[in-house]
Amino acid sequence: MCGIFGVFGNEQAAAVTHLGLYSLQHRGQESAGIVSVDSDAVARGTRKMGLVGEGLSARELEALPGRIAIGHTRYSTAGSSTIENAQPVLARFKGGHIALAHNGNLTNAVEIRSKLEDSGSIFASTMDSEVIVHRLARADEGLPEHMLAQALNGVDGAYCLVVAIGETLLAARDPRGWRPLVVGRLGDGYVFASETCALDIVGATLLREVQPGEIIAVDGDGLRSFQAQPVRQLYRCVFEHVYFARPDSYVFGGSVDRARRALGHRLAEEAPAPGADLVFAVPDSSNAAALGFAERSGLPLELALIRNHYVGRTFIQPTQAGRDAKVKVKFNPVREVLAGKSVVMVDDSIVRGTTTKGLVALVRGAGAREVHMRVSSPPIIGPCYYGIDTPNREELIAANHTVEEIARLIGVDSLAYLSLDGMLGAVPGGPDGFCHACFSGNYPTPAPTLPVQLRHATKETVGV
Repeated sequence: MCGIFGVFGNEQAAAVTHLGLYSLQHRGQESAGIVSVDSDAVARGTRKMGLVGEGLSARELEALPGRIAIGHTRYSTAGSSTIENAQPVLARFKGGHIALAHNGNLTNAVEIRSKLEDSGSIFASTMDSEVIVHRLARADEGLPEHMLAQALNGVDGAYCLVVAIGETLLAARDPRGWRPLVVGRLGDGYVFASETCALDIVGATLLREVQPGEIIAVDGDGLRSFQAQPVRQLYRCVFEHVYFARPDSYVFGGSVDRARRALGHRLAEEAPAPGADLVFAVPDSSNAAALGFAERSGLPLELALIRNHYVGRTFIQPTQAGRDAKVKVKFNPVREVLAGKSVVMVDDSIVRGTTTKGLVALVRGAGAREVHMRVSSPPIIGPCYYGIDTPNREELIAANHTVEEIARLIGVDSLAYLSLDGMLGAVPGGPDGFCHACFSGNYPTPAPTLPVQLRHATKETVGV
């Protein structure tokens, strides 16, 4: 999962992109980058490891002139966490330049890469996104949007793209619609972003979603669109509503905040906690679900865990050691709220269980008499191949333990998850048209070849 952003027709395109990336920081914290294109169709870029505000300075933005820019915040699912794998990708080819930012995960990237290498392509990274760049460079179609359509032919999996070729800005979404992508209007120009909250921060007006299978091109002649691939059965990622997207965004046409409140309502109906004194959230992604649980159950909502907002999201840290360290400094319990109380602790998901176990220990250490865990999604029983970093079943606590066993392992008095039907019935546009493979085991595509090797690959190991 990553954040992508693109601007066309703004004299301060790089600065606007930089601002937009701040609103997409929650989608990736490993690296950030921007590429701009000036009036002479010269592309320049900068990529830095770390957060948007840490690496992209005002001086670097000043060195990125032009009315076109694309940006990216990275959370790695294919390719290791190194500067070589930071995006946007910027490459030179016979037609000029190609700059590309990708959100998603390509399930057949290993096969495509192997064929490209057999025909002489040399790769500079281990990320799956680079195969699209190589295919673009080989495209023999005329218009940039037709080049991109040709490059995406036969590519499977999840992708939302913003691409700059010459003085044309392109946006594309896979035909199953796995990941969100929207287009907005900013003055006389256009903005593309993974979430609507990024349009809000730059003052852009939402026009619509980029449709599944659609390619939108913007250049000096204006905006044009065509259906590059027929729409297939929709598999929008339900985890966007559960956890990933910001609550102030509209994703897949619905409010994330309202979806999470509805998840909390259903959770309270399915798994009440009789005798509990209060409800609290594991902040921040669970706040709305906890509010929904409190509204439906009639229990008071309390602020029992305080989050240090200078620490990033623990789930999207690339290593377990990083996740463990972040938990210790990210949360602190409020003893006056918890001492002697029977509490309902609401979280949006339990992935590996290590973070939850540490949080339960904090809550018990603050004097809670009973801890009842309620989760606003079903147990995660399978890896995601479409953009979430859960490549191994061995890492997933619910894939290897019963609910009762998990309760003992994390140290709670009771544990209950929202049902699959409850989750799908609560999200906007449900229950059909969503991917829930990680919860149900029903995968819409074959598993990718060597997904674990690709995720942790070095330049020497991918493609062999």
